[in-house]
Amino acid sequence: MADRGPAPTPDDRSAPASGSGHDGAGDNGGGHNGSGGSGGGPAGSGHAGAASGAGALARLAVVVGALGVVFGDLGTSPLYTLQTVFNPNDPHPVPVSTQNVYGVVSLVFWSVTVIVSVTYVLLAMRADNDGEGGIMALITLLRRWNARPGRRAAAVLAALGIFGASLFFGDSMITPAISVLSAVEGLKVVQPSLRSAVVPITAAIIVVLFLVQRRGTAAVGRVFGPVMVLWFTVIAACGISGIADHPGILRALSPGYALSFLFGHFGTAFFSLAAVVLAVTGAEALYADMGHFGRRPITRAWIFLVFPACILSYFGQGALILSDHDNISSPFFLLVPHWGRLPMVVLATAATVIASQAVITGAYSVASQAAQLGYLPRLRIAHTSESTIGQIYVPWINWLLMASVLTLVFAFRSSTALAFAFGMAVTGTITITTLLFFYIARAKWGTPVWLLSAGAAVLLAVDLLFVAANMTKLIHGAWLPLLIGLTAFTVMTTWQRGREIVTADRARREGSLREFVDELRTPHAPVMQVPGTAVFLNRDKHTTPLAMRANVEHNHVRHDQVVILSIETQPVPRVAAQDRVDIDDLGYSDDGIIHVTARYGYMETPDVPAALAGLDPAHTEGPLALDEASYFLSTIELRRGKATTMSPWRKRLFIATSYITADAAEHFGLPRDRTVIMGANIEV
Repeated sequence: MADRGPAPTPDDRSAPASGSGHDGAGDNGGGHNGSGGSGGGPAGSGHAGAASGAGALARLAVVVGALGVVFGDLGTSPLYTLQTVFNPNDPHPVPVSTQNVYGVVSLVFWSVTVIVSVTYVLLAMRADNDGEGGIMALITLLRRWNARPGRRAAAVLAALGIFGASLFFGDSMITPAISVLSAVEGLKVVQPSLRSAVVPITAAIIVVLFLVQRRGTAAVGRVFGPVMVLWFTVIAACGISGIADHPGILRALSPGYALSFLFGHFGTAFFSLAAVVLAVTGAEALYADMGHFGRRPITRAWIFLVFPACILSYFGQGALILSDHDNISSPFFLLVPHWGRLPMVVLATAATVIASQAVITGAYSVASQAAQLGYLPRLRIAHTSESTIGQIYVPWINWLLMASVLTLVFAFRSSTALAFAFGMAVTGTITITTLLFFYIARAKWGTPVWLLSAGAAVLLAVDLLFVAANMTKLIHGAWLPLLIGLTAFTVMTTWQRGREIVTADRARREGSLREFVDELRTPHAPVMQVPGTAVFLNRDKHTTPLAMRANVEHNHVRHDQVVILSIETQPVPRVAAQDRVDIDDLGYSDDGIIHVTARYGYMETPDVPAALAGLDPAHTEGPLALDEASYFLSTIELRRGKATTMSPWRKRLFIATSYITADAAEHFGLPRDRTVIMGANIEV
């Protein structure tokens, strides 16, 4: 029995404008989607007003918004990192001693400094794809220089990068589950009788969190940002109070303590790294969210508030443990004066709920860029800001994440059950990001090999130590993000391979548009010309719409007026009316066939009838009869063939994945009663 389903366009990297649904099935007018972020142009931070008070307030607002979206995961790590390191129930416990406390605190400080401040903030965030960050942005850049020497190495690294992006999807599912669970579990501290309500309350919070995503990251940031400002201020103050009681802990700022602990007590220090990594969870989300706010606001927020506050909290907790080793039970909350512990539980609950926001918005960015690269179908993407192109909402990813997170909550039922799985996805993604960055640094900037080798040796040594330490937790839960990552990797690589097969077959069927029009003009062409206007949506001006070819070859008719329309989405919010359309007569000015290119901004939803109504009749060989025009969409029905292009199970997966693309007629504003869908069958 044949499998049927819509197929992707030959160039799945093109995607229609904001809020769109993509049929992904034929010549539906997908253009360059331009969904890369605006990098240096975050919301409300116009360069012209940099010196004005209004400009300063706007930049401050963006920084506060970034605090609420980007730093939730990184910023709440002090809640559980040191407590987890010294957890006596860990399969590989770290004994509590003065020497170990100094060593662990120093390891935490230098791990955060090297991985977050150096690898991500200083280095990786400089490698962006039109303002977009994250591992998929690096893959885009990698493919851009794939034709240079070392092409095989670039291809291998690109595949590795896709696996890193897949691991990030695992992180996107685990982080909200463990963050919200750990937040709500604070209710047990306030009232033990509420223990049975933890899971239902967690589920309710998660549902609400995902429901508000459609309002956009700017709206979410405005709500969460002030809460996180208060959070970082409070944990910094508590950390300072702890340091004041035992200022000797500041000696852990010296890298000598970290190195002596790591190499002098390697067995203990190595296993501690599996928990120390909790201090850097959220680093990849920081990079992936760059397109939502821009590099500068994120960098400023990290340097001037987040990094100092977190480090002060870690050092304060270390000082508290030095004063009494029994404080390992809950060093974060024990830093707080007794009268402030209940308010701190409430604030911590809010902050850890916010922590899931970073990976949710990061997942949107990764999915959007994966679709541009052809590793996922062209998903419906809603742009939620008129000033920052990278602020997006992807409904399909949102609901998939919500279902996955709820499943994890009900399956594991506690944050401790998920703890061992937390670091595996993070360390794998960080390591792959580091590899890709150094390759890009050589290919794009021509950085000297000796300098790259020295930097890569240090940073990769750190990353690989963390990966190795987390591998020891494989049977204790680290298998979960690997399983999720492997599943996502299989889907993306299968889609990419299937798209290549369909592209090759489709290009052969379409043929050249110019040659097709020339054939229609031959005196002996067996084609009847009928009254009316036909509009064929096409992906570009070079190939023949499949629907047009089918109409001519099977029905032997063409309309008096034929408009071949391609939609291009520009990396601007709105396109001026005078720049909306271009008309090409395809070499003939009297045959009634023209090609129209319609351009839209990323905040606009394409309206095909409105675009055509604005055409100048002097350039369209007469006025178009749009009131009775017929609109033709090309589609492809996929079938499992006998050719050994892919394994049978991958063919089924490819066909199933094709169904998540959205409806083109609805997206382009076509009248349903005058829309005709025609196409062809393609076997994979």
